[in-house]
Amino acid sequence: MSMSKREPVLSGPRTRNAPRAEPRLSVSLARSPAEVELAQRLRFKVFAEELGARLPGAGSGLDSDEFDDWCDHLIVRDDDRERAVGTYRILPPHRARALGRLYTETEFDLTRLAHLRPTMVEVGRACVHRDYRNGSALLMLWAGLAHYMKSNGYRHLIGCASAALGDGGRQAARLRDELLPHFVEAECRVFPRLPFPHGRLERAATVEVPPLIKGYLRLGARIGGEPAWDPDFNSADFMMWLSLDRIDLRYARRFDVLAGQAAPASA
Repeated sequence: MSMSKREPVLSGPRTRNAPRAEPRLSVSLARSPAEVELAQRLRFKVFAEELGARLPGAGSGLDSDEFDDWCDHLIVRDDDRERAVGTYRILPPHRARALGRLYTETEFDLTRLAHLRPTMVEVGRACVHRDYRNGSALLMLWAGLAHYMKSNGYRHLIGCASAALGDGGRQAARLRDELLPHFVEAECRVFPRLPFPHGRLERAATVEVPPLIKGYLRLGARIGGEPAWDPDFNSADFMMWLSLDRIDLRYARRFDVLAGQAAPASA
């Protein structure tokens, strides 16, 4: 059963008087252009206003591009305050074929993954409002993604996960070194079109793995290869690949649990 655009797929506690530390959250696909705009406005708030990304059409207060019209948009909402607090966009394979390209291809050469495209979804523009980064909102996004993949029979997921370069790239360079054990085999590698020049940078003494990358790894994802440099977002981007055909049993079970948590209430 495909995820409906008309019903929530996962809900948080239903207590009306829940403390603000535990808001009532729900996740669903955008139902209308107006709800897609909610996601775009949240993306602008996080990427442009908070992180300083240079986005086209900044005067509109929306982060939008040519890929949005082809994607499904997963949105986490705070039901008490009636606002979007997390989002992820998903490009399924049949729409990627019609569009003729993936966003990830603007940053990486994906030639060695071409055989996966019939069952591969691309995800991107993941963000969570700063007031909701305690883990619950991101977990709900993961549950929604898991259900989306399982219910539609998709086997592979790719997307870019970023590390900020506000310190001149020292932490991102250290992160690249820390992630080397998670790189895929050579025959599946992707190649950055604009490589992040980590070889010329001093390493930070310590680094904390960004929550999004940590979440991917906890589900059994791998790193596609060396990171790309995205000057517009001032970030080093790692291509993440989650393959349900290649993860071991413990990760597969974790993914199934998430998908089950996100099953529509009416299913």
